[in-house]
Amino acid sequence: MGLLSEVLMLPLAPARGSYWAIRQVVAEAERQYYDPANIRAELAQLERRLEAGEITEEEFDAQEDALLDRMEIGMGRTGSTDNGTA
Repeated sequence: MGLLSEVLMLPLAPARGSYWAIRQVVAEAERQYYDPANIRAELAQLERRLEAGEITEEEFDAQEDALLDRMEIGMGRTGSTDNGTA
């Protein structure tokens, strides 16, 4: 029965392969989106924009909160438990 199901599913192989590739791309994008190193770089850039006068304190605070929330979610996703205690 396994061979028969494979033969019947053969026309769907391109769609299944595309679906797999899309899942891999999405997973990598999510990994980079929640990567603490990337978030720290964005926080540094945000601070430079504040110091250069490109954004207001309110905009800085809002964007900083969003980035810190993203970092917290990312740390939870990777199972990191670094809470600053020794």
